[in-house]
Amino acid sequence: MLEQLIEFDHELFLYLNGLGTETWDSLWLVITNKFTFAPFYAVLLFLIFKKFGLKGMLIMILVIVLMVTFTDQITNQFKSGFKRFRPCGQEGVMEYMRFIAVRCGKYGYFSGHASNTMAAAIFTGLLLRPFYKNLIFILVTWSLIVAYSRIYVGVHYPLDIASGLLFGTFSGFIFYKLAKYVLKRASIS
Repeated sequence: MLEQLIEFDHELFLYLNGLGTETWDSLWLVITNKFTFAPFYAVLLFLIFKKFGLKGMLIMILVIVLMVTFTDQITNQFKSGFKRFRPCGQEGVMEYMRFIAVRCGKYGYFSGHASNTMAAAIFTGLLLRPFYKNLIFILVTWSLIVAYSRIYVGVHYPLDIASGLLFGTFSGFIFYKLAKYVLKRASIS
């Protein structure tokens, strides 16, 4: 059963990765770069400031730092625990794929990009939902695009992405609950 799942994951990766073309490679490299969306994050922080004030925004920055640290550390624990090679370093896969990323890395289960962006999407989307009802859908779509970029550039399997998205959803929700509790205690919400 596990072998069949891994084989399916490899085949799905090769299919999805193979959809890429040189015409779009530059765009996907920009999308997968973690610094590309810094202005986007700044806008989200501004929206948090606008709705919760300076004190609320500073509390949210602390919670966000804790959330990203949490997701990064858990992701790294999974990578070093599972030791699943990335497609760009996997014999029998790397010979047939398109690799356009800047570097490969060694282990890939599960995707930090997927977990971090989904955690940020769920956290911010839920936090701002009373004020911007559809923002969460935009943020989740953004996270899915970033997650797919990791397959496109050749550094993650679909199962790495799905697991990262699932863990990010969980993390974003837990830290949203923490943020609501802290805001209530600080009499800000």
